[in-house]
Amino acid sequence: MRIARFRFNGKISYGIVLGEKVIPAEKLGIPETVEEFIASGIKVSPEGKEGIPLSKVELLAPLSNPPKIICLGLNYFDHAEEQGREPPKDPVIFLKPRTSIAGPFEDIPVPFDYTTQVDYEVELAVVIGRKGKRIPEEEAMNYVFGYMVFNDLSARDIQFGDKQWTRGKSLDKFAPMGPWITTRDEIRDPYSLRMRTLVNGEVMQDSSTAKMAIKIPRIISVLSKGMTLEPGDIIATGTPAGVGVFRNPQRFLKPGDIVEVEIENLGFLRNRIVAE
Repeated sequence: MRIARFRFNGKISYGIVLGEKVIPAEKLGIPETVEEFIASGIKVSPEGKEGIPLSKVELLAPLSNPPKIICLGLNYFDHAEEQGREPPKDPVIFLKPRTSIAGPFEDIPVPFDYTTQVDYEVELAVVIGRKGKRIPEEEAMNYVFGYMVFNDLSARDIQFGDKQWTRGKSLDKFAPMGPWITTRDEIRDPYSLRMRTLVNGEVMQDSSTAKMAIKIPRIISVLSKGMTLEPGDIIATGTPAGVGVFRNPQRFLKPGDIVEVEIENLGFLRNRIVAE
C-alpha cells in the first residue's frame, strides 16, 4: 500500500495510491491526517473505490507534522570509505525540524548569502508505526510502518564550520521526502534496493541499501533505549558514496540545478534549486 498527501482543486488531502489513481481518505472512512492514520493501525481496502488520477494532483510531502525527523550520519560503508573513516558502531544522529520538510517535486529556495556549499544525499527513510521504548532488536521491524525516499540536503560550509551537523542540515525545505509512504509489507528486502542521485541528469550517487552499516532493527533498538519512538517519526538511515563535498572536484548545487533522488520500488523526488 502507498499513502500519499496531495493537493487537488485547492484542497489538501491524503489517500491510498492504487495504480495511477489516488483514493481520497474521505472515501475510505479513515482519519483526517496521515499521522492519525498511522497511529490508528486501521486496515483499509481501497479496491473498487472511485479515485483521482495521479496526473491531476500535486503530490506533497507524505507527512506534514511528524513528531521527530531523526537522521543518521556515516551509516554506509562506501560513504565512510570515501572519507577514509570507519562506520560507527552505534548510530550517530542529528535532528531536522519540521520546517525543513519539502514536497517530492517542490522548488528548494536556498539563501546563497548564508551558504554556498549545498549538497545532496539520497537516503532510505523509515516511518515508525507504533509507540515504543527500549524496543528489542528482534521485535524492531514490527514498529516499522513503511518507507519513503528522502534527500538530506546539507549546507556543508555551515556543517563543517560548526563541527556539528544540526544548523547546516536544518535550513527550510532541506528535507524533501516522498513521493509517498510505501508500507513495510510491500518491500520484501529493504537491503537490496538500488539508490541513485542525479544532478541535471548526471549520475552522482549510484549504490544500494545493501551497503547500510547499521541495519534498521539495530537503529530502532539503540535509539529507543534513550528516546520514545512515536507513530509518524521519520528515521533517515544515511547516504552512500558520491556526495558533492567528497567528489574531486567538489560538486555543490547552484540555482537552476535539478536534483533527482530515487530508490528502487519506492519512487523518486525531483527538486529544483532556486535562489531564495
